[in-house]
Amino acid sequence: MAFFASSLSPSYTLPNLSSKPNKFFTKIHPFSFLHHPPIFRPCCSLPFQGRESLNFNLLASVTTADVLLDGAVEEVQLPKGGTWSIHKFGGTCVGTSERIGNVANIVVKDESERKLVVVSAMSKVTDMMYDLIHKAEARDDAYIISLDAVLEKHKSTATDLLEGDELANFLARLHQDINNLKAMLRAIYIAGHATESFSDFVVGHGELWSAQLLSAVVRKSGLGCTCMDTREVLVVNPTSSNQVDPDYVESSRRLKKWYSENSSDIIVATGFIASTPQNIPTTLKRDGSDFSAAIMGALFKARQVTIWTDVDGVYSADPRKVSEAVILKKLSYQEAWEMSYFGANVLHPRTIIPVMKYDIPIVIRNIFNLSAPGTMICRPDCFENEDGDRVESPVKGFATIDNLALVNVEGTGMAGVPGTASAIFGAASSEHSVCFAVPEKEVKAVSAALESRFRQALDAGRLSQIAVIPNCSILAAVGQKMASTPGVSATLFNALAKANINIRAIAQGCSEYNVTVVVKREDCIKALRAVHSRFYLSRTTIAMGIIGPGLIGGTLLDQLRDQAAVLKEKFNIDLRVMGITGSKTMLLSDTGIDLSIWRDLQKEQGEKADMQKFVQHVHGNHFIPNTAIVDCTADSHVASRYHDWLRRGIHVITPNKKANSGPLEQRLSYTHYFYEGTVGAGLPIISTLQGLLETGDKILRIEGIFSGTLSYIFNNFVGARTFSDVVKEAKVAGYTEPDPRDDLSGTDVARKVIILARESGLKLELADIPVQSLVPEPLKDSGSAEEFMEKLPQYDQDLAKQRQEAEATGEVLRYVGVVDVVNKKGTVELRRYKKEHPFAQLSGSDNIIAFSTQRYEKQPLIVRGPGAGAEVTAGGVFSDILRLASYLGAPS
Repeated sequence: MAFFASSLSPSYTLPNLSSKPNKFFTKIHPFSFLHHPPIFRPCCSLPFQGRESLNFNLLASVTTADVLLDGAVEEVQLPKGGTWSIHKFGGTCVGTSERIGNVANIVVKDESERKLVVVSAMSKVTDMMYDLIHKAEARDDAYIISLDAVLEKHKSTATDLLEGDELANFLARLHQDINNLKAMLRAIYIAGHATESFSDFVVGHGELWSAQLLSAVVRKSGLGCTCMDTREVLVVNPTSSNQVDPDYVESSRRLKKWYSENSSDIIVATGFIASTPQNIPTTLKRDGSDFSAAIMGALFKARQVTIWTDVDGVYSADPRKVSEAVILKKLSYQEAWEMSYFGANVLHPRTIIPVMKYDIPIVIRNIFNLSAPGTMICRPDCFENEDGDRVESPVKGFATIDNLALVNVEGTGMAGVPGTASAIFGAASSEHSVCFAVPEKEVKAVSAALESRFRQALDAGRLSQIAVIPNCSILAAVGQKMASTPGVSATLFNALAKANINIRAIAQGCSEYNVTVVVKREDCIKALRAVHSRFYLSRTTIAMGIIGPGLIGGTLLDQLRDQAAVLKEKFNIDLRVMGITGSKTMLLSDTGIDLSIWRDLQKEQGEKADMQKFVQHVHGNHFIPNTAIVDCTADSHVASRYHDWLRRGIHVITPNKKANSGPLEQRLSYTHYFYEGTVGAGLPIISTLQGLLETGDKILRIEGIFSGTLSYIFNNFVGARTFSDVVKEAKVAGYTEPDPRDDLSGTDVARKVIILARESGLKLELADIPVQSLVPEPLKDSGSAEEFMEKLPQYDQDLAKQRQEAEATGEVLRYVGVVDVVNKKGTVELRRYKKEHPFAQLSGSDNIIAFSTQRYEKQPLIVRGPGAGAEVTAGGVFSDILRLASYLGAPS
């Protein structure tokens, strides 16, 4: 049996020698039954002995017909340089008729003067073609049905996209190709085996059909477009089963020849496939279409190579593992190379090589999101911002390699013995050091080779052991000049230490492009998230836990919801609420609670409250640089935990007065502790006092109306109104606690006096403060709040009398707290002030505080404003959160 190779490429008809004597290509189509002896020598042998190998040696021979017969025909010169742009579309991009139409639109709309478009086979087609070969080799008759499916897929796609002569021509070529493939697969079926070159030839049809379809669709728009079978142009030398080296000299010569016969401003070329120097069909192996585009970019010396895919660009880390991964706007060639080498889904390292020589940028773009600019891979000196200033980013991205084992060769006999490392790496190839990593599946062979090579040294004790540490992963940090930037490695290792990651091995080469560490496989994702957050999250990213989602806490959460986006966009402050807990239920999140629906989430996903678990969750994520607990309760039990939280490095923010007015030993602080809301709700009282002290002023006296509730009551306790009436009004308006005695007792004011006294340097306890209670003695323990309110009118006369006495002298009653720093004491009492006094001129629930200091002795410094209400208190807490962010590095 003999089969002959056809001169027909699927893209072209049989050349007419009289009109186009130059158009003879070294394309080989085994198993075509069209015999053209003047062009090809049939060199097929089919030894069919059982399941013996089917060995096809396909050789092309260019005859004298390839010599130019008509001297009048002038060769068209190939233009090179910036007029050309290269586009590559993968299988997903051309997976359906609709997507092929979208690709054609992109090509047509590209304003480049000349365009070359490299396409892969339609999605899944390459796998279908390999499946044909495998079924034929296995002598499975189902290969015929599978081939029909391939035919139908392309036939239906063509019917959707084309019409008239274009459709008829494509279908004619398609049916011819399918018939040839049937013959080839039948021969493989008989032999039970196909050589690699035959497999490559079969598989390459997917790219041919894809290119033919796209070029025909582009022509429908009215533009000229030529289809290139790259096996006529690209010549590669196979170096191994997974690598080929392009022959640029020969490929350039063939490209010039091809273009002289097929000149066009738009060329659609097949990706993935090429030919050997002997004109045997082959492929460019893994990621071959990307490689094709890069090679074409180099051959054309193009302005740019754009790789179209289904992601928005190159991520700083695998987004499936790190939800915070960001799209990188630019990468240097070396950075992209390093990230690819360490497993990042960027480009295959070899894809970068052809374009580097001519400084041709590669742009990775998303065909499904044309608004995304993508990632540009180029020379590092093109990294400039809009003002022309160079932008240095020492760490660009992180990548991981899993399923590794560490091999450690130990022994005192190694020291000072030349050639030991050389012998090790002669026995086991690696890219690291005497402690080196290998794929886990190869570790047994490596270990056996080393033990065999060093058996004498092991027996003699010069080497103590060859140890294998399984279940490892490599984590690589990649960045331009990263190694030469002070502090980068320290930051990396600190992030891993904080995440409690044990490092098994470290490597940092002199190339300055990567630092790699080996960690346990089960720690790899945790380590990746930890280092990524340290370099990519803002220094002012804060993981927050909110305790007490009641009136104040709930209002704070709503304020955070409304401002979070603005803070992140304008000030680079990233506030993430990782947990919300009340006394009964809590809501936890690994990435941050959606504050627009936090109430619903708490009802639907809330779990039983557990303070220890809550704090561990908020603080133990390891991926966010800072943690803050915001206590919006009035719970002394919660306040008692502050000391431990601060000691563990958790910042504390609170309006809870129970901590600052409690026992003094709780005041030890190892990190930031903000409590502005404990005294004046949203008023800047604590910060004003601290500012005075920090600038060297000396506090003499602090006097103020610190209770918004009592301010409201005495501002409205005028004329003929009774005290109980005003208290009832304040309660209905929501100014009082559920039990008004909590306000009238003066304890709340006393706590604020204690806080200010301690800030001023006085060591006072709550018991040291004399407090004038407004709760009648008989009603202090008189049952419920309702019962108290019923009986309160019985005691109106006493306060009415005090009011009359004050009014008779032109004064008003005000309930105040006083810190007498000079005499080292504090008091809380009802006082009388002249109507001209600032304290007498308040309205509503306003607070007012007067600071008498050495600087402000004659004219006290006064802070006045709303002192009660959830909005202003929550606003004060929010202000403390932003103050913390400022301390952590946010712009002030």
